[in-house]
Amino acid sequence: MAKADLKTKATSADVEAFIATAQPERRQKEARQLIDLFRRITGEEPKMWGPSIIGFGSYDYKYESGREGTSLRAGFSPRKAKLSLYLMGAYCTPEAQAEQDRLLGLLGKHSIGKSCLYINRLEQVDKAILEQLIRNNCELMNERYPN
Repeated sequence: MAKADLKTKATSADVEAFIATAQPERRQKEARQLIDLFRRITGEEPKMWGPSIIGFGSYDYKYESGREGTSLRAGFSPRKAKLSLYLMGAYCTPEAQAEQDRLLGLLGKHSIGKSCLYINRLEQVDKAILEQLIRNNCELMNERYPN
C-alpha cells in the first residue's frame, strides 16, 4: 500500500513567521520557550508540519493494515486556547504509559487527549516534569523508530 496522503506533512514554511502570528501574544513567548526545550532534548531544528504544528524530527511508520506514512517525532502547536504538545511515545508500552501517568500527576494544570498534552499556560506547569515527559517521549520514539 502506498503512503497515505496526510494533511500534516513537513513544509518549508518559516517557523518564526508562524510564531509571530500566535495569539494571544503570550503564546509567542511560550512557543519560543518550547522550541528551546524541544531543540535541546531532540537535537533537531524546528520545522513546520502543516499550517500550525512545529515539529522536531520525523519517523516512518507502517501499520499492520499496510497504511504507511511519515510523521513528526515530537512537537507542539501554540493554539489560541491551549498549547498542544504531541507526545506519542508513551503509547509504546504499558510501562511507558504508567510512567507518563505518574509524571502527569506531578505536572500541574493540564488536560490530555490520545497523544496530546494540553496546557493553558506554560507558567502553570512544572518545567522539570515537562522536560522529563518530552525526554521520555523522544527516547521511546527513538527506540521504536530508530533512524
